[in-house]
Amino acid sequence: MQVEAGSVAGSYPHERLSRRFLRDETLLVLGLSLGASGVHALIKFVGSVTEPGGLKDQAATLNASAAPGRPWLDLALQLFWIASALVPVALVAHLMLREGESLRTIGFDRTRPWFDGARGAVIAAVIGSTGIAFYLAARGLGFNLTVVPEALPDVWWKFPVLILSAVQNAVLEEVIVVGYLLRRLGQLGWTPGSALVASSVLRGSYHLYQGIGGFFGNLAMGVVFVWLYRRWGRVGPLVVAHSLLDIGAFVGYALLAGKVDWLPTA
Repeated sequence: MQVEAGSVAGSYPHERLSRRFLRDETLLVLGLSLGASGVHALIKFVGSVTEPGGLKDQAATLNASAAPGRPWLDLALQLFWIASALVPVALVAHLMLREGESLRTIGFDRTRPWFDGARGAVIAAVIGSTGIAFYLAARGLGFNLTVVPEALPDVWWKFPVLILSAVQNAVLEEVIVVGYLLRRLGQLGWTPGSALVASSVLRGSYHLYQGIGGFFGNLAMGVVFVWLYRRWGRVGPLVVAHSLLDIGAFVGYALLAGKVDWLPTA
């Protein structure tokens, strides 16, 4: 009886500590990545709404030159930022390996390329068209800043860097905000509904720098992405969709800015 009592007594603190460790791990991962981005975006949003004039008269630039007039230094900095932004994804992969799992557990692998590609393209087509309409409406109503997806110099590496930046955004956000976060919240005992809200609000929060429209538009996208992830069990299609959406926004803006009347420019 003493051995059994000791085993039970010893197992309870171990379970409690494991739960605490999972909670702390999740907070640290978010604090090193998109959670910190959410706080930064909130501060930027407060600065924008307290700035004289309306939101639509202000601009939010996404891909700007890091070293104007020095293209090689600029390229080095752009590639460094893209690579360093993916470190939290590598950390998540490491943490999952320690528990005997991998990124394949959340469907981030190359086992179903046609499945991921086809569904990702459909998602991008549907969300992309509605997203543009929502952005234009939100900006017109004064709820959004003018988003400038790119302001890079006209150099040979401009479009490759924009594409790499788009893919980096997609991998970082979908792996952490959907696959990793939903897995950890489930392990911590959160209900599916509360986990969906947490993931979607987090996605909206780090887009607050774009304005109220950016927050609610990405919150809605987060709800759809969580639903699709739970239906398919894979973040692969979401990464493809997000990549295509950002490539369309970055490259499309570079090609169309100043050439069409309906696209706002700073």
